[in-house]
Amino acid sequence: MAQVYLDADADISILRNEVIAIIGYGSQGRNQALNLRDSGLKVIIGCRPGKSQQLAGQDGFEVYGMSEAARRGTIIYMLIPDMAHKEAYEKYIKDNLSEGKALCFSHGFSIHYKQVVPPRYVDVIMVAPKGPGPIVRENYLRGSGVPALIAVEQDYTGKAKQRALAIAKGIGATRGGVLETTFKDETESDLIGEQTVLVGGLMELIKKGFEVLVEEGYPPELAYFEACNEAKLIIDLIYRSGLTGMLKAVSDTAKYGGLVVGPKIIDDRVKENMRAAARRVKDGSFAQEWIREYESSGEALRKLMRQIENHPLEIVGRKLRRMASLEK
Repeated sequence: MAQVYLDADADISILRNEVIAIIGYGSQGRNQALNLRDSGLKVIIGCRPGKSQQLAGQDGFEVYGMSEAARRGTIIYMLIPDMAHKEAYEKYIKDNLSEGKALCFSHGFSIHYKQVVPPRYVDVIMVAPKGPGPIVRENYLRGSGVPALIAVEQDYTGKAKQRALAIAKGIGATRGGVLETTFKDETESDLIGEQTVLVGGLMELIKKGFEVLVEEGYPPELAYFEACNEAKLIIDLIYRSGLTGMLKAVSDTAKYGGLVVGPKIIDDRVKENMRAAARRVKDGSFAQEWIREYESSGEALRKLMRQIENHPLEIVGRKLRRMASLEK
């Protein structure tokens, strides 16, 4: 079992003389910055001119360009999108990394796949809350916290882990529990989970369930409720009380049908497909493909998004969500 770090295991006072420069003020950037400031730490923001810069100023932060924020910060916390790390690092961050500073991330992609290669004289750490930015903030304000992962890729100062734990405490994560991992394991497991279950697998399961119901002659609206809308209710039950708790909450008919038929749908062939996806993540093939796509026109991703937007599930779903006032 991995060790779980809680509030008593982290000393936030080691950051009292540090300046945390948050690079980016999006979902994670804003909410983590607010939590860190409310925890008594010095936080500045580095971002490009625009809405994010204006919002950071309205929230009362000192706001600078990325280069100046990186120069002023002793911990440079990269919270812009992963695929923007390489350009931002080369243009704004690299020349402002003096000895003993720390470079911090909330996802390991750019370090693990060497999009960013820091100098040897800085700490390289990760604090990865396992939830979206607004939930990180909401839980903090309620006195609880979203669990997080920490990792140390490079420990130049000898206090890299303590720095990571202190940041985790500052965002409230040690209230929920913090696990130590590696950049490699966090990155690969995150990508594999996204592709096989959380985004790719779940989305395809819902789409194909909807398609089968419609092809079997059921109205699209009924198919949407059965294959998509009720999926949230089941996931909520699993989130609160696990698979067993969910099964105890549904009917005996649903229990029996799910336990008997489910393994025939998601069978060993599907598992082998998942293993193939995992192998492409672990050998770097997926990262290379995605980097090429990002650095080119990005048309393949836009085409895939258009296909989803025009799928009958989405067309009927938008209508039903608007009727329920879930979507404007």
